[in-house]
Amino acid sequence: MNTIQPAKITKVLPDSIAEEIGFTVGDAIVAINGTQPRDLIDYQFLCADEILELEVLDATGKTHHVEIEKDYDDDLGLEFATALFDGLIQCNNRCPFCFIDQQPPGKRTSLYLKDDDYRLSFLYGSYLTLTNLTAREWQRIEQMRLSPLYVSVHSTEPDVRIRLLKNHRGGEILSQLRWFQERRLQIHAQVVVCPGINDGKHLERTLRDLTSFHTGELPTVASVAVVPVGLTRFRPQEDELIPVTREKAQEVICQVKLLSQEFRQEYHSSVVWLADEWFLIAGEELPTEAEYEEYPQIDNGVGSIRLFIKQFTQTATELLPPKITNQRRLTWVVGNAVETAFQPLVEQLNSVAGLEVNMRALSSDYWGQSISVTGLLTGHDLLLNLKGQDLGEGILLPSVMLKHGELIFLDDMTVAEVSQKLNVSIFPVAGVEELINTCLQAD
Repeated sequence: MNTIQPAKITKVLPDSIAEEIGFTVGDAIVAINGTQPRDLIDYQFLCADEILELEVLDATGKTHHVEIEKDYDDDLGLEFATALFDGLIQCNNRCPFCFIDQQPPGKRTSLYLKDDDYRLSFLYGSYLTLTNLTAREWQRIEQMRLSPLYVSVHSTEPDVRIRLLKNHRGGEILSQLRWFQERRLQIHAQVVVCPGINDGKHLERTLRDLTSFHTGELPTVASVAVVPVGLTRFRPQEDELIPVTREKAQEVICQVKLLSQEFRQEYHSSVVWLADEWFLIAGEELPTEAEYEEYPQIDNGVGSIRLFIKQFTQTATELLPPKITNQRRLTWVVGNAVETAFQPLVEQLNSVAGLEVNMRALSSDYWGQSISVTGLLTGHDLLLNLKGQDLGEGILLPSVMLKHGELIFLDDMTVAEVSQKLNVSIFPVAGVEELINTCLQAD
């Protein structure tokens, strides 16, 4: 077990209890009511008490004891450098399609950390395999009701899953699902389809097994996302993987659509959804908005394009004026996978007199992909495709291309570096409203 470090504070929210008491950035919480929090989950649980006794280490290394009396559900108003105060639980699998192993060497250390941590799954919806949990961790999931978790299943057939994860513990998945079922805890599942390994009859078996857990008032398997394997030019050559072709994408779409119809009749829900990428690779129309129900797998790229288009249309109707007085010309950079889907959005922006937005839909030379999602474009790709061109007053850059909270691309280039080399301003935009407001900025 890793040593628990004091929880270092990176932000004190304005008008919060913490600000009132005098917490500052650089302080660190050592213990709450005598207990050292292992992670953000412990911190939130311990802070639910009405009387708190905090042991705090200030930036100079001096220890303070602080007593706080508050309402049960009052938040202290603190943010921390990390959600894990005892270190990351790393992955013990060797999945050939793992994105971590499909990167070039020599980049920032954090890009090579293989996260298989149930706490990040609970807090942020990242996927884990359940292969590295100790009895103590299983017990904690049960006692603290850490649900839902997000689980990479890939296959429910023991031999197929062991082959994919390169880990004999991968074969325990069905008994693990029964464990969740007995305790009325939920998971969201994902299946990464690797042609020739877990597709065809294996995929059908997996989806039928998973949906058999979608029963009762609180279904154990709340939803399933089917995702195509993503391969880069840096992957190991002996990995036995083959890319998803247009024909394979069409085949999987047809197969899953038929199963979803059957599941809808039985469970009054599709239960299983295809990631947007299948339709982009196949060159087929995206499903309608209604087919995504409550968007249970939105962070896994299931329905994210359809939802973005919906939000854009609604927000554009509210925010876009007939004209702007200060003329603007901008370049919107996206992955070429969404080029066709986003064309009507560009037309809507350009209906504003005085505003001109040119969409540049790029593939990723860096990763060696002919069809690319926006989030995988790198600084290298921008320089390769845009250098020496007239890009107007600046580039509208979707922030999904950047490291969370930082202005760094996946290839370690910074936004400032790319901006300088292209000799143009770059405006990172997160979400529809920021995109539209940036277009209208001069007004």
